Amino acid sequence: MSVTSAATLATLHRTGPRRITDLAATEGVTQPAMTTLVRVMEESGLVERRGDPSDRRVTLVCLTEAGASYVRTRHQAGVDAFARLIDELPDDEVEALVAALPALAHLAELEDRDRGGPKR
Repeated sequence: MSVTSAATLATLHRTGPRRITDLAATEGVTQPAMTTLVRVMEESGLVERRGDPSDRRVTLVCLTEAGASYVRTRHQAGVDAFARLIDELPDDEVEALVAALPALAHLAELEDRDRGGPKR
């Protein structure tokens, strides 16, 4: 799976259903490129298109259960990899990481804001 595909699935998981134009802007690709990407992910069963109940002219891209499962599995694999690496660090370096957590959480909030998502 491409980085853009994985990032798009993560965006949908974090923010909920979105228009293709919004996804294209968030992921930094053209609308035609996002349309193609969504079609491929739709054919793979990771996303589906649904009408927007508030505007019948709009189509929203939504994660399927398979797409949400993929995001969760990929996230857990990252968590597990970091946990294994952190276990190899000396105590003083683990303490430094713990001290940096508030700043890292703030960075995540700023990124969510910039990408139009909810605060974590």
